[in-house]
Parts: sequence; C-alpha cells; structure tokens
Amino acid sequence: MRTIWLRMRMTFCIMLMFALIYALLTVIMFATGMSSPIFFALLAFLIVLAQYMIGPKIVEKTMRVKYVSETEASKLHSIVNDLAMRADIQKPKIGISEIPIANAFAFGKSKKDGRVCVTRMLLDRLNEKELRAVLGHELSHIKHKDIVAITMLSVIPMICYFVYISFFWSSFFRRRSGATVAIALIALLTYFLTNMLVLYASRVREYYADQRSVELTHDAPALASALYRITMEDARADRRTLKQVEGMKAFFASDPSTSRKDLTDLRQADLNRDGHLDKYEVEAFAKESRVRGVDRIMEIFSSHPNIVKRIKRLHAISTPY
Repeated sequence: MRTIWLRMRMTFCIMLMFALIYALLTVIMFATGMSSPIFFALLAFLIVLAQYMIGPKIVEKTMRVKYVSETEASKLHSIVNDLAMRADIQKPKIGISEIPIANAFAFGKSKKDGRVCVTRMLLDRLNEKELRAVLGHELSHIKHKDIVAITMLSVIPMICYFVYISFFWSSFFRRRSGATVAIALIALLTYFLTNMLVLYASRVREYYADQRSVELTHDAPALASALYRITMEDARADRRTLKQVEGMKAFFASDPSTSRKDLTDLRQADLNRDGHLDKYEVEAFAKESRVRGVDRIMEIFSSHPNIVKRIKRLHAISTPY
C-alpha cells in the first residue's frame, strides 16, 4: 500500500508528458495546415529507438564499466544474487565502474537486460549492510522498469527543443510569421514544462527505489548511512570529475553535484562522528531536521530528492521493519 501513491504520481507524470507533446503537435498541425506532423513524429520515434538500442553502450563507455565474474567479486555477486531472488527478478549483469567517485547505478533495455554497477570507491567505503542497501535500491530500479521509462521520457524535452529551434530560425526566413513565432514560443514553454516533469519523475523513482530497498533488506538506517557515506566521499571529488559525470547523474543513487551542500546537512546526523549513521542517529535527525524553503524550491530543478526529505522518509517507512 505504501507504494500506491508513488505509482500514481509516476503514472500521472507520464500521462501529462504525452498530453503536452500531443498538444504541441496539434498546435503545429493547426497553425501550419499540415494534415499530420509526420516529420516530428518520425523524428521522435527514431530518437527513442536510438536511445533504446545504444543507450547501454553509451553508459558503459562513459562510466568506464567492467563486468566482473563471481571469481573476481564473490561478495558482490552473492549480495546481488540474494537480493534478485528476493525481488523476484533475473540476476542482472554486475559491473564495477572506474570513475573516481563513490556511487552506484543500474541501466539496461529491459528487466532481462538489467545491469547493476558500483564504483570501485563505493566498494572500498561502504560496509556490507550499506552496500546491500544500495544494491537493493539499484535492483529496485530494474524491478520497476523505471530505467527504460525515464530514458524514454527524457526524449520528449529534446523533441520540444528541436521544434523550438526549427520554428525559431525558420521565422527569420519567413519574415517572422506570427504563427511560426507562436509555435516556437509554445515549443519552448513545452520544453521547460516537460523537462520539469522528467526531473519530477526522476525524483519519484528514487523514492520508489528507496521504499523497495527497505522492503528487500528490512534495514532503512543502512540505506540512510550509505547515502551519508556516498555524499561524504563525493563531496571530496574535484570539479573536473563532477563535470565529467554531470550528464549521467540521474543514474546515480545520489546526486554528486549537490554532495557538498548535502554533506553540510547530513553531518548534523552523525552524532558520534564515526562516518556512519545508526538507527538512533537517523531517528534523531528525522525528528529534529527541517527542510528550508529555498531547498524546497531548488529541489524542483534536481534529478534527486532533497537529502533531508529523503532521510526523513526513510525513517518514516522503517517503522514496520
């Protein structure tokens, strides 16, 4: 029952996204007199298909992923195998990423094509409970099939932006036709709205994966502690490294680009300063911490939930476990 509201929000977001793109195409048809905007529909189909087919290869190359066997990473395979059985999904391919941050991610074209990866730094920094909680989170993305959904949804703002650029420049060659300029402005507005919806959907799927991880591991404090450890390590990353992974941050368990600011908030939870969070520290932080108004606004432009809200929610869903 806890996940019904999350599913409803994700479904509503997807429906609204497609309603907006349909409305944009209808405006183009009406303003230009086209019987059907076949060019833009075909373009959308080709981009979606390209994303679907070559997306995993792009992730592998960008993240410098090397798939490992049970002999090479027995503990990692053991944890993933156990969690996959609990989640009732096929065991995904397991890889280690050599990018110099501490994080984890999942990707693939389907549940059967799922891949879960951790960075080498993450393996070195987390204890077994924390690692198990993070892997539970990533396997949940595969279980929910939200990796494919968010990849497909991210194409819609791209199409809107292409429409905006096309009609904006064509307006100069058509002596700034009023209809052409209007379509360009509507496309720009649609681009902004759909981009905000993609970010919203991304945040919802993170909450959803957190929920499922707790159901799989029965250990919400371990996931909270893992997020703290990840934030702590990523806050030490140099700006060049953060810039290199900027385009892939939506895949990560937490957003490395906000890690320094997030660490300022999370340090208040680490009462004994041991670099980890236990059940009592999570409980105390959840009760005493407050999300500032400016942080609520900035969250709208983020691919991940505000870290304080995320820890508070982890504490809220940990009660039955």
